[in-house]
Amino acid sequence: MSTITQERIYQVLLAPHISEKSTFVAERNNQVVFRVASDATKPEIKAAVEALFKVDVESVQVVNVKGKQKRFGRFTGRRSDVRKAYVGIKAGQDLDLTMGA
Repeated sequence: MSTITQERIYQVLLAPHISEKSTFVAERNNQVVFRVASDATKPEIKAAVEALFKVDVESVQVVNVKGKQKRFGRFTGRRSDVRKAYVGIKAGQDLDLTMGA
């Protein structure tokens, strides 16, 4: 397995996914949910979270969410597909998502 480059680290994680479900998962299972690049792999996601947030990652689960069909008047369109990663953090550690604020 090759090492992940610094440039790829910033391309893997797109944004934290904040929702009611992700907040519940964070409190209950010590996990954080991120939107990730569509071609990101589990080892890349783990390396990116460990490098950016200085925490130990316990597990990574990935889910592909298909975009919904939407209508715009008489035209139909489709929202883009989203790839989400549920990242488990080791017990006793905390991930601060408000680093820039």
